[in-house]
Amino acid sequence: MRIIAGKFKGRLISFPKHIRPTQDKVRQAIFDTLGGAVHGASVLELFAGSGALGIESLSRGASSACFIDIDRRSTDVMARNFEALGLARDKGGKVRLYTNDAFRALRILEKKGEQFDLVFLDPPYHKGLAKKALKTLVSSGILPPRSFVIVEHAKTDDLGPVPGALVRVKETDYGDIKVSFFQFRARS
Repeated sequence: MRIIAGKFKGRLISFPKHIRPTQDKVRQAIFDTLGGAVHGASVLELFAGSGALGIESLSRGASSACFIDIDRRSTDVMARNFEALGLARDKGGKVRLYTNDAFRALRILEKKGEQFDLVFLDPPYHKGLAKKALKTLVSSGILPPRSFVIVEHAKTDDLGPVPGALVRVKETDYGDIKVSFFQFRARS
């Protein structure tokens, strides 16, 4: 898999054999939609898999990225990708990688008072995890006003009623998958 644009454009990254990586055309469409929102953003990638979306964000000028996946095979591959790109030597907290359950990690991040401008969710399909993650994110306090949450999910997965503070701003189908873009708007 190749990084599409930015500082690492054209560089190859590995992905774990047990995951379905986000297709290049889908990643390109996601970042075309986000445009300038990536530059300077603090990024969280939950259910990170290969870390491709967070790495692409860093390549395009994100200020930091936090990667979380429950599977050690995935975090091991991400660690090797970071090393190959020179990101593993970061000592200032620009790149953080955790092997942890997404929901447990959200509670930890909330307790630390962290906030993220962009959150990418690509959980396993057909398990209700995207729906649960959206609800958890909204109640967690880690989303500042005007932050974005991007969810890759099966077209047949029902995200249910979206919490009121999240506004669906775009949704696009790519074959059997769908990408939904939400913006967090703090309650007034």
